[in-house]
Amino acid sequence: MILAATTNENLANTANVLVYSSMAIYTLAFFAHIVEWVLGSRSKVGRTAAALTGAGTTAKAKATATVEVRTAEKENGGGTAVLERPKVITRSAAGRRDVPDGPGAAGGTFKGDLYGRIAVSMTALGFLLEAAGVISRAMAVQRAPWGNMYEFSTTFSTVAVGTYLAFLLTKKNVRWIGLPLVTTVLLNLGIATTVLYTDSDQLVPALHSYWLWIHVSTAIFCGAVFYLGAVGTLFYLLRDVYESKVARGATVGRAWASIMERLPAAATLDKFSYRVNAAVFPLWTFTIIAGAIWAGDAWGRYWGWDPKEVWSFITWVAYACYLHARATAGWKGRKAATLALVAFGCWLFNYYGVNIFVTGKHSYAGV
Repeated sequence: MILAATTNENLANTANVLVYSSMAIYTLAFFAHIVEWVLGSRSKVGRTAAALTGAGTTAKAKATATVEVRTAEKENGGGTAVLERPKVITRSAAGRRDVPDGPGAAGGTFKGDLYGRIAVSMTALGFLLEAAGVISRAMAVQRAPWGNMYEFSTTFSTVAVGTYLAFLLTKKNVRWIGLPLVTTVLLNLGIATTVLYTDSDQLVPALHSYWLWIHVSTAIFCGAVFYLGAVGTLFYLLRDVYESKVARGATVGRAWASIMERLPAAATLDKFSYRVNAAVFPLWTFTIIAGAIWAGDAWGRYWGWDPKEVWSFITWVAYACYLHARATAGWKGRKAATLALVAFGCWLFNYYGVNIFVTGKHSYAGV
Protein backbone atom coordinates (compact mmCIF):
# COMPACT_ATOMS: atom_id res chain seq x y z
CA MET A 1 0.00 0.00 0.00
CA ILE A 2 2.77 2.42 1.00
CA LEU A 3 4.82 1.43 -2.04
CA ALA A 4 1.85 2.06 -4.35
CA ALA A 5 1.20 5.46 -2.78
CA THR A 6 4.87 6.40 -3.20
CA THR A 7 4.82 5.27 -6.83
CA ASN A 8 1.71 7.31 -7.55
CA GLU A 9 3.24 10.36 -5.89
CA ASN A 10 6.39 9.98 -7.99
CA LEU A 11 4.29 9.69 -11.14
CA ALA A 12 2.36 12.83 -10.18
CA ASN A 13 5.63 14.72 -9.66
CA THR A 14 6.90 13.43 -13.00
CA ALA A 15 3.71 14.66 -14.67
CA ASN A 16 4.25 18.13 -13.21
CA VAL A 17 7.85 18.22 -14.38
CA LEU A 18 6.82 17.19 -17.89
CA VAL A 19 4.11 19.86 -18.05
CA TYR A 20 6.55 22.57 -16.93
CA SER A 21 9.11 21.28 -19.44
CA SER A 22 6.54 21.50 -22.23
CA MET A 23 5.85 25.12 -21.23
CA ALA A 24 9.57 25.90 -21.61
CA ILE A 25 9.63 24.32 -25.07
CA TYR A 26 6.42 26.10 -26.10
CA THR A 27 8.07 29.37 -25.06
CA LEU A 28 10.96 28.67 -27.45
CA ALA A 29 8.39 27.89 -30.17
CA PHE A 30 6.67 31.21 -29.41
CA PHE A 31 9.88 33.19 -29.96
CA ALA A 32 10.70 31.21 -33.10
CA HIS A 33 7.29 32.07 -34.54
CA ILE A 34 7.89 35.74 -33.69
CA VAL A 35 11.19 35.67 -35.58
CA GLU A 36 9.45 33.95 -38.50
CA TRP A 37 6.91 36.78 -38.76
CA VAL A 38 9.58 39.48 -38.35
CA LEU A 39 11.80 38.05 -41.08
CA GLY A 40 8.77 37.57 -43.31
CA SER A 41 7.99 41.28 -43.15
CA ARG A 42 11.19 41.96 -45.08
CA SER A 43 10.36 39.43 -47.75
CA LYS A 44 10.40 40.33 -51.42
CA VAL A 45 7.72 37.68 -51.88
CA GLY A 46 5.57 39.63 -49.42
CA ARG A 47 5.97 42.74 -51.58
CA THR A 48 5.14 40.64 -54.61
CA ALA A 49 1.90 39.51 -53.00
CA ALA A 50 1.09 43.13 -52.22
CA ALA A 51 1.61 44.09 -55.83
CA LEU A 52 -0.52 41.22 -57.15
CA THR A 53 -3.41 42.00 -54.80
CA GLY A 54 -3.08 45.76 -55.08
CA ALA A 55 -2.30 45.82 -51.37
CA GLY A 56 0.24 48.65 -51.39
CA THR A 57 -0.48 51.25 -48.76
CA THR A 58 0.02 54.18 -51.12
CA ALA A 59 0.18 54.85 -54.84
CA LYS A 60 3.93 55.23 -54.49
CA ALA A 61 4.19 51.81 -52.84
CA LYS A 62 2.19 50.28 -55.68
CA ALA A 63 4.43 51.94 -58.23
CA THR A 64 7.65 50.73 -56.62
CA ALA A 65 6.45 47.17 -55.86
CA THR A 66 8.11 44.74 -58.23
CA VAL A 67 7.05 41.32 -59.37
CA GLU A 68 9.82 38.84 -60.02
CA VAL A 69 9.10 36.65 -62.99
CA ARG A 70 10.96 33.97 -64.78
CA THR A 71 12.24 34.50 -68.30
CA ALA A 72 12.65 31.74 -70.80
CA GLU A 73 14.54 32.08 -74.00
CA LYS A 74 12.98 30.13 -76.83
CA GLU A 75 14.61 29.46 -80.14
CA ASN A 76 12.50 31.19 -82.82
CA GLY A 77 14.56 32.62 -85.64
CA GLY A 78 16.87 35.09 -83.97
CA GLY A 79 15.58 34.07 -80.55
CA THR A 80 13.37 36.12 -78.27
CA ALA A 81 12.88 36.32 -74.54
CA VAL A 82 9.43 35.33 -73.42
CA LEU A 83 8.15 36.88 -70.21
CA GLU A 84 6.02 34.38 -68.28
CA ARG A 85 3.25 35.53 -65.97
CA PRO A 86 3.65 34.44 -62.34
CA LYS A 87 1.32 31.66 -61.29
CA VAL A 88 -1.12 32.72 -58.62
CA ILE A 89 -3.42 30.27 -56.88
CA THR A 90 -6.71 31.83 -55.91
CA ARG A 91 -9.55 30.58 -53.77
CA SER A 92 -12.84 32.41 -53.61
CA ALA A 93 -16.39 31.82 -52.57
CA ALA A 94 -19.36 32.94 -54.63
CA GLY A 95 -19.70 36.68 -54.50
CA ARG A 96 -16.33 37.16 -52.79
CA ARG A 97 -13.18 38.98 -53.87
CA ASP A 98 -10.90 36.87 -56.02
CA VAL A 99 -7.50 37.40 -54.40
CA PRO A 100 -4.50 35.12 -53.86
CA ASP A 101 -3.42 33.60 -50.59
CA GLY A 102 -0.47 35.28 -48.92
CA PRO A 103 2.97 33.62 -48.86
CA GLY A 104 2.69 32.67 -45.17
CA ALA A 105 4.25 33.96 -41.98
CA ALA A 106 7.78 33.42 -43.33
CA GLY A 107 6.98 35.59 -46.33
CA GLY A 108 8.80 33.13 -48.57
CA THR A 109 12.24 33.95 -47.16
CA PHE A 110 14.68 31.13 -46.47
CA LYS A 111 15.53 32.33 -42.95
CA GLY A 112 11.89 33.02 -42.14
CA ASP A 113 10.90 29.55 -43.28
CA LEU A 114 13.79 28.06 -41.30
CA TYR A 115 12.60 29.67 -38.09
CA GLY A 116 9.06 28.61 -38.91
CA ARG A 117 10.18 25.01 -39.21
CA ILE A 118 12.10 25.32 -35.95
CA ALA A 119 8.93 26.68 -34.32
CA VAL A 120 6.90 23.72 -35.59
CA SER A 121 9.58 21.30 -34.38
CA MET A 122 9.58 22.93 -30.94
CA THR A 123 5.79 22.79 -30.88
CA ALA A 124 5.90 19.07 -31.70
CA LEU A 125 8.44 18.47 -28.93
CA GLY A 126 6.33 20.44 -26.47
CA PHE A 127 3.33 18.38 -27.50
CA LEU A 128 5.17 15.12 -26.81
CA LEU A 129 6.29 16.31 -23.38
CA GLU A 130 2.83 17.56 -22.45
CA ALA A 131 1.20 14.35 -23.71
CA ALA A 132 3.66 12.37 -21.59
CA GLY A 133 2.68 14.55 -18.64
CA VAL A 134 -1.01 13.83 -19.20
CA ILE A 135 -0.30 10.09 -19.41
CA SER A 136 1.82 10.22 -16.25
CA ARG A 137 -1.00 12.00 -14.44
CA ALA A 138 -3.41 9.29 -15.59
CA MET A 139 -1.07 6.59 -14.27
CA ALA A 140 -0.71 8.45 -10.97
CA VAL A 141 -4.45 8.75 -10.36
CA GLN A 142 -5.26 5.44 -12.10
CA ARG A 143 -8.18 6.89 -14.03
CA ALA A 144 -8.95 9.19 -16.94
CA PRO A 145 -6.81 12.34 -16.50
CA TRP A 146 -9.63 14.88 -16.64
CA GLY A 147 -11.41 14.76 -13.30
CA ASN A 148 -10.85 18.47 -12.53
CA MET A 149 -10.11 21.72 -14.35
CA TYR A 150 -6.33 21.36 -14.08
CA GLU A 151 -6.40 17.97 -15.75
CA PHE A 152 -8.97 19.11 -18.30
CA SER A 153 -6.86 22.16 -19.20
CA THR A 154 -3.64 20.23 -19.74
CA THR A 155 -5.45 17.62 -21.82
CA PHE A 156 -7.29 20.30 -23.79
CA SER A 157 -4.10 22.12 -24.80
CA THR A 158 -2.46 18.79 -25.69
CA VAL A 159 -5.34 17.89 -28.00
CA ALA A 160 -5.41 21.38 -29.55
CA VAL A 161 -1.70 21.21 -30.41
CA GLY A 162 -2.06 17.62 -31.61
CA THR A 163 -4.91 18.60 -33.94
CA TYR A 164 -2.83 21.47 -35.34
CA LEU A 165 0.12 19.14 -35.97
CA ALA A 166 -2.23 16.63 -37.62
CA PHE A 167 -3.35 19.35 -40.03
CA LEU A 168 0.28 20.06 -40.87
CA LEU A 169 1.01 16.37 -41.43
CA THR A 170 -1.84 16.23 -43.94
CA LYS A 171 -0.20 19.14 -45.84
CA LYS A 172 -2.82 21.70 -44.87
CA ASN A 173 -1.71 25.34 -45.06
CA VAL A 174 -2.28 26.15 -41.39
CA ARG A 175 1.15 27.22 -40.14
CA TRP A 176 -0.30 30.70 -39.65
CA ILE A 177 -2.15 29.25 -36.63
CA GLY A 178 1.16 28.47 -34.91
CA LEU A 179 1.76 31.81 -33.18
CA PRO A 180 -1.74 32.30 -31.71
CA LEU A 181 -1.86 28.60 -30.80
CA VAL A 182 1.35 28.48 -28.74
CA THR A 183 0.45 31.84 -27.17
CA THR A 184 -2.93 30.49 -26.06
CA VAL A 185 -1.43 27.20 -24.90
CA LEU A 186 1.10 29.04 -22.74
CA LEU A 187 -1.65 31.17 -21.19
CA ASN A 188 -3.81 28.08 -20.64
CA LEU A 189 -1.01 26.11 -19.00
CA GLY A 190 0.02 29.13 -16.95
CA ILE A 191 -3.49 29.39 -15.49
CA ALA A 192 -3.70 25.61 -15.08
CA THR A 193 -0.44 25.29 -13.14
CA THR A 194 -1.14 28.26 -10.85
CA VAL A 195 -4.82 29.05 -10.35
CA LEU A 196 -6.35 25.69 -11.30
CA TYR A 197 -3.76 23.25 -10.01
CA THR A 198 -5.16 20.40 -7.93
CA ASP A 199 -3.26 17.52 -6.35
CA SER A 200 -3.95 14.12 -7.82
CA ASP A 201 -6.95 12.53 -6.18
CA GLN A 202 -9.73 10.07 -6.89
CA LEU A 203 -13.03 11.01 -8.48
CA VAL A 204 -16.29 11.76 -6.78
CA PRO A 205 -18.66 8.74 -6.95
CA ALA A 206 -20.79 10.20 -9.78
CA LEU A 207 -17.78 10.19 -12.11
CA HIS A 208 -16.93 6.52 -11.67
CA SER A 209 -18.23 5.40 -15.05
CA TYR A 210 -16.93 4.41 -18.47
CA TRP A 211 -18.91 7.40 -19.76
CA LEU A 212 -16.13 9.58 -18.35
CA TRP A 213 -13.86 8.32 -21.11
CA ILE A 214 -16.51 8.79 -23.78
CA HIS A 215 -18.28 12.01 -22.79
CA VAL A 216 -15.36 14.09 -21.52
CA SER A 217 -12.89 12.99 -24.19
CA THR A 218 -15.27 14.04 -26.97
CA ALA A 219 -15.94 17.33 -25.18
CA ILE A 220 -12.19 18.02 -25.02
CA PHE A 221 -11.68 17.18 -28.69
CA CYS A 222 -14.64 19.33 -29.75
CA GLY A 223 -13.35 22.26 -27.72
CA ALA A 224 -9.88 21.97 -29.28
CA VAL A 225 -11.29 21.94 -32.82
CA PHE A 226 -13.73 24.74 -32.03
CA TYR A 227 -10.72 26.74 -30.85
CA LEU A 228 -8.90 26.27 -34.18
CA GLY A 229 -12.09 27.29 -35.98
CA ALA A 230 -12.33 30.40 -33.80
CA VAL A 231 -8.75 31.40 -34.69
CA GLY A 232 -9.56 31.00 -38.37
CA THR A 233 -12.76 33.02 -37.95
CA LEU A 234 -10.96 35.86 -36.16
CA PHE A 235 -8.29 36.04 -38.85
CA TYR A 236 -11.01 35.94 -41.50
CA LEU A 237 -12.66 39.01 -40.02
CA LEU A 238 -9.35 40.88 -39.86
CA ARG A 239 -8.32 39.90 -43.38
CA ASP A 240 -11.78 40.70 -44.78
CA VAL A 241 -11.66 44.21 -43.31
CA TYR A 242 -8.17 44.65 -44.74
CA GLU A 243 -9.20 43.50 -48.22
CA SER A 244 -12.18 45.84 -48.14
CA LYS A 245 -9.95 48.79 -47.30
CA VAL A 246 -7.53 47.91 -50.08
CA ALA A 247 -10.38 47.48 -52.57
CA ARG A 248 -11.67 51.00 -51.93
CA GLY A 249 -8.17 52.51 -51.93
CA ALA A 250 -7.98 53.32 -48.23
CA THR A 251 -4.59 53.83 -46.59
CA VAL A 252 -3.37 50.89 -44.50
CA GLY A 253 -0.46 50.98 -42.06
CA ARG A 254 2.69 49.34 -43.36
CA ALA A 255 3.12 46.97 -40.39
CA TRP A 256 -0.53 45.90 -40.47
CA ALA A 257 -0.42 45.44 -44.26
CA SER A 258 2.72 43.28 -43.91
CA ILE A 259 0.90 40.93 -41.53
CA MET A 260 -2.33 40.76 -43.52
CA GLU A 261 -0.57 40.22 -46.85
CA ARG A 262 0.99 37.00 -45.56
CA LEU A 263 -2.24 35.42 -44.33
CA PRO A 264 -4.46 33.29 -46.57
CA ALA A 265 -7.17 35.20 -48.45
CA ALA A 266 -10.37 36.01 -46.57
CA ALA A 267 -12.27 33.47 -48.67
CA THR A 268 -9.77 30.74 -47.73
CA LEU A 269 -10.00 31.55 -44.02
CA ASP A 270 -13.79 31.61 -44.26
CA LYS A 271 -13.83 28.14 -45.83
CA PHE A 272 -11.39 26.77 -43.26
CA SER A 273 -13.32 27.95 -40.21
CA TYR A 274 -16.66 26.88 -41.65
CA ARG A 275 -15.49 23.40 -42.59
CA VAL A 276 -13.78 22.85 -39.23
CA ASN A 277 -16.83 23.93 -37.25
CA ALA A 278 -19.21 21.99 -39.48
CA ALA A 279 -17.08 18.83 -39.23
CA VAL A 280 -16.97 18.79 -35.41
CA PHE A 281 -20.56 19.95 -34.77
CA PRO A 282 -22.04 16.40 -35.04
CA LEU A 283 -19.50 15.23 -32.46
CA TRP A 284 -20.57 18.04 -30.12
CA THR A 285 -24.15 16.85 -30.58
CA PHE A 286 -23.02 13.36 -29.58
CA THR A 287 -21.21 14.85 -26.55
CA ILE A 288 -24.46 16.31 -25.24
CA ILE A 289 -26.37 13.09 -25.89
CA ALA A 290 -23.65 11.04 -24.15
CA GLY A 291 -23.78 13.41 -21.20
CA ALA A 292 -27.54 12.96 -20.96
CA ILE A 293 -27.20 9.18 -20.97
CA TRP A 294 -24.50 9.38 -18.29
CA ALA A 295 -26.72 11.69 -16.20
CA GLY A 296 -29.48 9.10 -16.45
CA ASP A 297 -27.15 6.43 -15.06
CA ALA A 298 -25.63 8.64 -12.34
CA TRP A 299 -28.57 10.74 -11.17
CA GLY A 300 -31.64 8.93 -12.48
CA ARG A 301 -32.63 11.69 -14.93
CA TYR A 302 -31.41 12.56 -18.43
CA TRP A 303 -31.87 16.32 -18.18
CA GLY A 304 -32.16 18.49 -15.09
CA TRP A 305 -31.32 22.03 -16.27
CA ASP A 306 -28.04 21.98 -14.40
CA PRO A 307 -25.91 25.06 -15.37
CA LYS A 308 -23.40 22.91 -17.27
CA GLU A 309 -26.19 21.18 -19.17
CA VAL A 310 -27.86 24.49 -19.98
CA TRP A 311 -24.70 26.13 -21.29
CA SER A 312 -23.75 23.04 -23.29
CA PHE A 313 -27.13 23.30 -24.97
CA ILE A 314 -26.72 27.08 -25.48
CA THR A 315 -23.36 26.40 -27.14
CA TRP A 316 -25.00 23.79 -29.37
CA VAL A 317 -27.74 26.24 -30.37
CA ALA A 318 -25.19 28.98 -31.08
CA TYR A 319 -23.15 26.76 -33.40
CA ALA A 320 -26.32 25.45 -35.05
CA CYS A 321 -27.37 29.05 -35.72
CA TYR A 322 -23.92 29.79 -37.16
CA LEU A 323 -24.00 26.81 -39.51
CA HIS A 324 -27.52 27.70 -40.61
CA ALA A 325 -26.54 31.35 -41.07
CA ARG A 326 -23.39 30.38 -43.01
CA ALA A 327 -25.56 28.38 -45.41
CA THR A 328 -28.02 31.26 -45.84
CA ALA A 329 -27.14 33.78 -48.54
CA GLY A 330 -28.07 36.85 -46.50
CA TRP A 331 -25.92 35.84 -43.53
CA LYS A 332 -22.67 34.81 -45.17
CA GLY A 333 -19.51 36.70 -44.36
CA ARG A 334 -18.93 38.87 -41.31
CA LYS A 335 -22.35 38.35 -39.71
CA ALA A 336 -21.98 34.58 -39.68
CA ALA A 337 -18.33 34.84 -38.58
CA THR A 338 -19.29 37.05 -35.65
CA LEU A 339 -21.89 34.48 -34.65
CA ALA A 340 -19.19 31.78 -34.74
CA LEU A 341 -17.08 33.79 -32.28
CA VAL A 342 -20.12 34.24 -30.03
CA ALA A 343 -20.64 30.46 -30.13
CA PHE A 344 -17.03 29.82 -29.11
CA GLY A 345 -17.44 32.41 -26.36
CA CYS A 346 -20.35 30.32 -25.07
CA TRP A 347 -18.09 27.27 -25.03
CA LEU A 348 -15.43 29.19 -23.07
CA PHE A 349 -17.97 30.40 -20.51
CA ASN A 350 -19.33 26.87 -20.24
CA TYR A 351 -15.85 25.75 -19.26
CA TYR A 352 -14.41 28.57 -17.15
CA GLY A 353 -17.46 30.53 -16.02
CA VAL A 354 -19.78 27.66 -15.13
CA ASN A 355 -17.04 25.57 -13.51
CA ILE A 356 -15.66 28.36 -11.33
CA PHE A 357 -18.51 30.76 -10.60
CA VAL A 358 -21.65 28.60 -10.78
CA THR A 359 -22.56 25.82 -8.36
CA GLY A 360 -24.16 22.68 -9.76
CA LYS A 361 -23.83 18.95 -10.11
CA HIS A 362 -20.90 19.50 -12.49
CA SER A 363 -18.85 21.51 -9.97
CA TYR A 364 -15.64 19.49 -10.28
CA ALA A 365 -13.25 22.42 -10.70
CA GLY A 366 -11.26 21.47 -7.62
CA VAL A 367 -10.26 25.10 -6.97
